[in-house]
Amino acid sequence: MGEVHSFLRDLDDAIARGTAESRTRALWHATDLLITGRYSDEEIWTFGEVIGRLTDEIEVAVRAQLSDLLAVFDRAPTNIIHKLAFDDSIEVAGPVLRESERLDKEALVATAKTKGQPHLLAISKRKSLEEEVTDVLVRRGDREVVNSVASNQGARLSNFGFLHMITRAEGDSILAEQLGLRSDIPRHVFQQLIAKASDNVKKRLERERPAMMSEIQTTVSDVAGELQSKFGPASRNYFVAKRVVATQYREGNLNEASIAGYAKSHRFDEVTIGLSLLCSLPGDVIERALLDRNREMLLVLAKALGFSWATTMALLFLGAKDHRITAKDLKDLESDFGSLNIQTSKSVLEFYKSRKHNEPAGPGHTRQPLLQAH
Repeated sequence: MGEVHSFLRDLDDAIARGTAESRTRALWHATDLLITGRYSDEEIWTFGEVIGRLTDEIEVAVRAQLSDLLAVFDRAPTNIIHKLAFDDSIEVAGPVLRESERLDKEALVATAKTKGQPHLLAISKRKSLEEEVTDVLVRRGDREVVNSVASNQGARLSNFGFLHMITRAEGDSILAEQLGLRSDIPRHVFQQLIAKASDNVKKRLERERPAMMSEIQTTVSDVAGELQSKFGPASRNYFVAKRVVATQYREGNLNEASIAGYAKSHRFDEVTIGLSLLCSLPGDVIERALLDRNREMLLVLAKALGFSWATTMALLFLGAKDHRITAKDLKDLESDFGSLNIQTSKSVLEFYKSRKHNEPAGPGHTRQPLLQAH
């Protein structure tokens, strides 16, 4: 391919001496050669250098045509693709930002961090997006960009991305619904979304995501006979624990420190009663949160109460089978806990309470009353 190098050198030399019209002809000639030929990576890079020099000398409309052409070419030189992606004109940058598979994650992140909303919107429409890119889009993007990300099923969202969008969805029913319809939305994020969504959005999501809504309702509802107390029927020890903890609560001494102490001592009744009083939720709901293998509800309750990770970890170990949790699971739980927002978690807690307190008891079902500090 020595003749290719010779031709490109001659073309490069002619750039400075040519007219605007001759440069445009040279651009399309070089582009045609690139697309129709078979070249090494080094030669493709050289094509990119030459085409890049030519683009500096031609008008926006021609650069936009070039972008349209190279955006769908799977052997396009990465150097010219990057140059087009960073062009200030969205007519030029848009095609490669939306479609080119030659743009790597780092280039997309850099563009999203430095360019304006039209560029961010173009990126949001890509067939697939990694979490590092969507994190920037949901943080910097305007309403149109964020809605575009939410509706893009090929865009992967991190916990940060989901939770940031939950905050942005307040008062934005379109974004709330788009988030709720995402197939990859974690259940604990869906819970937070539902807790803050309007009645109309809740109704639409109930129609579109009945299985997910059912899971949430099961989490916050009583199911007769499904879960018995860890220590069987209420015993004398339970009533003693209730009296002691209720006295603490009445005197203002029931707090995170006392809950942590009970948890570390494996005093399940005291923890259940204490959390029931602090959260204003029935004891069976607290018991479910402590013992359920899906720990999302417990994490939300602990975050809503403002508990530290150390206290939350003690509660997790208390409810775990044989009081054991693998290091990997514990690390994942810590990450999930850290990503929760306190105010949003409080909203979820209010949602739990409203569902519990307004829920009619089913046939043959005796509701467990809210523990009172008698």
